[in-house]
Amino acid sequence: MTKIFVLSCVLFLAASGFVHGSHEKKKKDDIKLFELKKGDFSIKVTNWGATLVSVILPDKNGVLGDIVLGYDSPKAYTNDSSYFGATVGRVGNRIGGAQFTLNGVHYKLVANEGNNTLHSGPKAFSDVLWNVEKYIKEGDRPRITFSYHSFDGEGGFPGDLLVTVSYILGKNSLSIIMKAKALNKPTPVNLLNHAYWNLGNHNSGNILNEVVQIFGSQVTLLDDHLIPTGKFASVKGTPYDFLEPHRVGERINQLPKTNGYDINYVLDGAKGKEIIKLGAIVVDKKSGRVMKLFTNAPGLQFYTANFVENDKGKGGFVYQPRSALCLESQAFPDSVNHPNFPSTIVTPQKPYKHVLLLKFSTKIPHAFSHF
Repeated sequence: MTKIFVLSCVLFLAASGFVHGSHEKKKKDDIKLFELKKGDFSIKVTNWGATLVSVILPDKNGVLGDIVLGYDSPKAYTNDSSYFGATVGRVGNRIGGAQFTLNGVHYKLVANEGNNTLHSGPKAFSDVLWNVEKYIKEGDRPRITFSYHSFDGEGGFPGDLLVTVSYILGKNSLSIIMKAKALNKPTPVNLLNHAYWNLGNHNSGNILNEVVQIFGSQVTLLDDHLIPTGKFASVKGTPYDFLEPHRVGERINQLPKTNGYDINYVLDGAKGKEIIKLGAIVVDKKSGRVMKLFTNAPGLQFYTANFVENDKGKGGFVYQPRSALCLESQAFPDSVNHPNFPSTIVTPQKPYKHVLLLKFSTKIPHAFSHF
């Protein structure tokens, strides 16, 4: 009886694709690249990690260029440790002590950055195959929607979670809409897109001369392990003050501890999950490209690729620290351990929706004209 039972289990696992060799081969064979195109503006995405692979658009002279870091092959993303273009979740950014308590239940996560959890651990939403629910390559509103069912206990998080990510092209705009629905238990959710932007082109070198404005008057203070303390601080008089436009490299060397920017901004403006507000503007004077970021999220992580080093990317170009910048609209890091932060708890009655809208142009705003 035992032998029959074991044999049945093996046959079931093989048929389900869980025998390691066949599962891994099937996984890699199913990784695909999808293009959305609207005029001379196009993007490519892959179903591995619902990842943004390329964003191609003209500069001020009409020359097309790719402005996000990444790899030539979608299968290369299976070995990515920098989260290039990835959809990060179930909870993006850091969770202190790799643990939290929700409704009296203590949850222990997998630590992958010292004693803390970064981007939900060593295997999370950026490391799985997503399903393609809808794909319209061209036309008035090109779009693709990916879905993923995160199981109860995945990464240590409670409850089944149904997640969708949609990439939608408009006129010189890219919308990334992230939704999640808890199916049976309350759970923390903080989905984010981890694109690495270099408006001069992905292979144009560092971003120290790009000019940034961030509409956030405060940052969440961090301890020595980059975990929020729960307190806020004004950016005025500090290297974090981008309320007026500044070059990225202007004060970056005043931040030796992190080798650059890696901080969450508390975005100004009206609060509310349905309110889309301007979070940041980036200008590359050499190419003339401008990117404006709008979001309904309360926070924005500004990160200057401090830990990217000798990473061979598209066309064999080797990416180094400060070769790009990330502007990750998000909930505040470690919110689940700070009751004074906006809640990230999603319930079956309270779904999640995160909107990121990126508008591109070559019309440089007046406030940036003197750079």
